[in-house]
Amino acid sequence: MTPIRVLICDDHGVVRKGLRLQLEQHEDIEVVGEASDGRVAVQLAETLRPDVILMDIGMPNLNGVEATSQIAKSNPDVGIVILSMYSDEEYLLRVLNAGALGYLMKECAEADLDRAVRAVAQGKSFFSPAIQAALREDYIRQLRQKGLTDSYDLLTGREKEVLQLLAEGKVNKEVASALNCSVNTVATHRMHLMQKLDLHSSAEIVLYAMRKRLIS
Repeated sequence: MTPIRVLICDDHGVVRKGLRLQLEQHEDIEVVGEASDGRVAVQLAETLRPDVILMDIGMPNLNGVEATSQIAKSNPDVGIVILSMYSDEEYLLRVLNAGALGYLMKECAEADLDRAVRAVAQGKSFFSPAIQAALREDYIRQLRQKGLTDSYDLLTGREKEVLQLLAEGKVNKEVASALNCSVNTVATHRMHLMQKLDLHSSAEIVLYAMRKRLIS
């Protein structure tokens, strides 16, 4: 079995050491490098070509969001997990738009780290349970304040299937293959579900799916 190759990026040596020690307890995970700032992270991502990158959002010289964006553009197959102390939606949207697949609260990293690495290595999204709970609570609060109801039940069965697959990180071609339909059909379903749910980007699709507990 080929181990999952991980690059750890954090400006605190103690944090990097702790993450390495935890990951190296698993035979299917191998730490191949460490970076202490964002620019080094980008360079090592290019030279080491890891399967997964753990990226602190507050990196010096080049912040974690920008480093993630540069890495994702040059190597779209890498799974990037953001490590952060913040759970608000603004940060989530920024990192998802930059190309991250996972988002872990540092306080929860010990419990969720290996599951997150394995998930994003397979191209799936992964988010700390605390983040999912916060998003669901905030979403319900917003609906109540605006006197609105959730539009999920307005979706057709096929639109719900497309939403699920898109939220899991699949592109239109992969969704079409999974549902045995054309790419154009998927694009139409995507357009309709985004209109019904008032969503405007792939990142917002993922966040909505998290609120609805469609993905973990």
